Amino acid sequence: MMHAARLSRSPRLQRLHAFLRDGREHSTREIVTGADVCAVNAAVAELRANGAEIACRQGIDPMTMERIFLYRLVRPVPPPAQGAAERAPVLPEPEDQQGHTGKEDAQ
Repeated sequence: MMHAARLSRSPRLQRLHAFLRDGREHSTREIVTGADVCAVNAAVAELRANGAEIACRQGIDPMTMERIFLYRLVRPVPPPAQGAAERAPVLPEPEDQQGHTGKEDAQ
């Protein structure tokens, strides 16, 4: 399982996300130079793990006739749910083996 950085905490992913937001196809080289991101395929995978939908296809560079990969942002990362912290469930205090939660000591 891959560990993906959060978009909200990663300047690298934020640059890539902003660069792809124009909805056009961009080659790996364009992304490396335009968004200052290395390991483009890994960064794209991390954006996908954050909820972005990114299309990828193979193409041919017309100048070199070499195979290239083209990426296009189909759907951006959705904004975080507002008030998510307020809706998070409150977990009960853990109990020790005798069934005490530790709150009794605070009284």
